[in-house]
Parts: sequence; structure tokens; C-alpha cells
Amino acid sequence: MSVRTQDVRVHLLKPICMNPPRTATESPRLLYRRRVFCIIALMRQSKLFTKTRKEAPKDEVSKNASLLIRAGFIHKEMAGVYSYLPLGWRVIQKLKKVIGEEMEKLGSQEILMSTLQNKEIWEKTNRWDDVEVDVWFKSVFKNGSEVGFGWSHEEPIGEMMKSHISSYQNLPVQVHQFQNKLRNEVRAKSGIIRGREFIMKDMYCFAMTEEDNLDFYKKTTKAYLEIFRRVGLGDITYVTSASGGVFTDKFSHEFQTICDAGEDTIYITDEIKKEAVNEEMTDKKSEGQKAVEVGNIFNFGTKKSEELGLFITDKDGEKKPVFLSSYGIGVTRLMGTVVEVLSDEKGIVWPKTIAPFQVHLLSLSEKAKDFADEIYTTLISHGIEVLYDDRDVRAGEKFADADLIGIPMRVVIGEKTLASKMLEVKDRARGETREIIVEHLIKELMG
Repeated sequence: MSVRTQDVRVHLLKPICMNPPRTATESPRLLYRRRVFCIIALMRQSKLFTKTRKEAPKDEVSKNASLLIRAGFIHKEMAGVYSYLPLGWRVIQKLKKVIGEEMEKLGSQEILMSTLQNKEIWEKTNRWDDVEVDVWFKSVFKNGSEVGFGWSHEEPIGEMMKSHISSYQNLPVQVHQFQNKLRNEVRAKSGIIRGREFIMKDMYCFAMTEEDNLDFYKKTTKAYLEIFRRVGLGDITYVTSASGGVFTDKFSHEFQTICDAGEDTIYITDEIKKEAVNEEMTDKKSEGQKAVEVGNIFNFGTKKSEELGLFITDKDGEKKPVFLSSYGIGVTRLMGTVVEVLSDEKGIVWPKTIAPFQVHLLSLSEKAKDFADEIYTTLISHGIEVLYDDRDVRAGEKFADADLIGIPMRVVIGEKTLASKMLEVKDRARGETREIIVEHLIKELMG
């Protein structure tokens, strides 16, 4: 099968090999081929520096972190702190893509704010006080002034908006970011579901009226449910009424996913509408279920703006405080929850939308290697994301690692394949195996 430039999904190719060498006379077609073969080197499992392991560290008791460590997705630095390795970072990028798409549909613009936090801004709302917020990491600059490390961003984003919005004509405004948050948890637990450092998507809406604010609140609720549906958790995730905690003295809404590893207990009130209440909000009218909080939304009204001095001029020329609401999804927490819920006795079972690769290609013998190489090159030339297990290890080890890593589709190339040219394809979630020719596989994956 020939390699054609029009078949390439450039957005998938560029991030893997951003700047291949190019001469002044090099044609676009040759540049494309350079990109393809650069990808070939980086997607071969023999070149992947991470290795699978039979056991997780003895001090790791959570299922999600144990599986992710064993499969080579994360590395444990210390209690509640993890590094994300190539496979894990690909999952994070896929999650960010899903979340980002839904935020952009709402009209939100992506930004990135500083992790270092100005003490004076937080003092305006009394949330610098450790009695009010007990998860601060704080330090001191060499000049003696105190600085905090971001656990949330309502105060800084409100202060920043004072420089950019002054009239009702500037509103509404929605912005979001993906950023590492730092929280001084007393006891980090549950693997990457609750850590001291984690990646979070936080979005903020500034509105002129309460009606506009609540309208966006409702739209975001629907968008969040769509996100959880897209990542495979839609059937077991509920919009849950809860208290505001350290964020607001009003009620809030959480998005809770039913999970045995959950720290919260929720009571389902409407299975059709996916509604529930947190334990603190009920007199236990039904049987509670363990759940993980994968998202939350808070309505601050005008209180935060009044404290920060964020006022705008309305259409009658009067100065009024801005309505603020904030919306969070723990990206790494969501990843951990997916692993907790969608795994089996053999390993992880990734949904197609956030799997690190679309296909796990296994070459089972030296005789099959040339044909496996050909299949690999053909798949990636069509922009299909492939992890190619070309290692010189036993077939049983390859199968076990493939189950542990959990890529949705496994394609096996053995000596039997050489005669029939039919690829053996296994669905990781259902366990079903079928045979298919490469052309039909490509059509299926690109459909």
C-alpha cells in the first residue's frame, strides 16, 4: 500500500516529531516521509524507556496507582506525588483534548496563570488564613515577602480581570486553564485520585447579571456530563448537591462517579437525570454509594468581586459587582478514576477516546517481523496511533503486557498471518477476537 500525503492526519504527526531536519531543496513529500520514520522510531516498544513490572511499590496500596506504575504510565516520587511517563502523558493529553473541546464549545478561552500566588490578593477574601484554607503550601522570597503555591485561582483571576473588564459590554467572559495545583493534604491517599500535586482544569465565568451567570452554570453542567460520557464514565457519574466547603458558603454541585475507592458517599435521587446528593445534604432517604468527586462547580454570586473590588459600569452608568462562578475538573484524578472503574484482573482497559494509542501491534516471531514492520508503517502512514511491540521476548510476555497496558485494540502478527494475510484483532474490553485484512482495519479506525 502506497504512502500518500493526503491520508496523513497532520495534527497527530506533528507533536511527535516537531522539527525534523530539512534542507532548502527538500520537497514536502520528503519532509512528510521524514516525519513518518521519526514516528516509527518513537512508537516502537523496544525504544520505549519505560518498562512494565510485575509488582507495584510495597507502599502503594491504591489500585489505580498500582496498575499505572506496573504498566509504565507513572512514576511515584513520594506519597501523593507522581511523575507522568510517555504513556501516561499521552493519556493526559487525550483527556485535556476532550475537556478543552467542551470548554471551547461554551465559548471559553484558554489561558495559563502563574502557580506563584500573591499573598495580598488572598488576604482580601480572608483565604490566605490557614484557619480558612488548610491546604496551602507557602514559602518566602529572599526579600522576606511571603508567597503561596496555587491550590485554586479564583482570587488571582478576579484581580487580573480588573485590568480587562470595566463595562457591561465586556461581559460575559469565560476563561479556562490546565495547570498543576499544589495542596498540602494531611494524608495523601488513593493514588492519583488524591495527591499533593495534580493537574486540574479550572474555568471561570464573569457575568453582568445573575441570570447570565446561572445560564452558563446550567450549560456547563451539561458540558461536564458530556465530558464524563466521552471518557467512559457517563453511566455512573451523577450531578450531586453538596456544601461549598472552602470555596463558598453557598451550596455547590459536584460530579461524583460511583467507585469503591471513593472517599464520598452519595445518595441517588434521580437515575434518569443522573442527580444525587452528598451525604452531608441528606437524612439518608436511600442507600448510599461510594463515589469519587471528578468535577465541581461553584457559584460565588457577587461576593468575591465585592471583596476584590471587581466592579463594572452597567448600561445605566452605575457601578456594580460582577457575578463569578468557577468550574473544576481534576484531570489526573479523572485518569485515576477511569483506571479504578475500567480495569479487570489482567490490567487497565482504556476507553478509545483517551487511550495512549489506538492499536497495540504485536509481532510474535522473527519470521513475522518483516510483515509486522510493513503493517506498522502502513498504519502510521494513515495517521493511526500505534504502539508496536517489536521486542525480542516471549509471546506470553507480550500478551500479558498488552493486557496490563490496556490499549483498546490488539493486532497480532504471527507466522499464521504470513500465509493468510489476515490480521488477528482482539478487543481489549470485550475479549472478542476476529480476523480482518489491513485495508478494512484502516477503514474501521479512520471511520
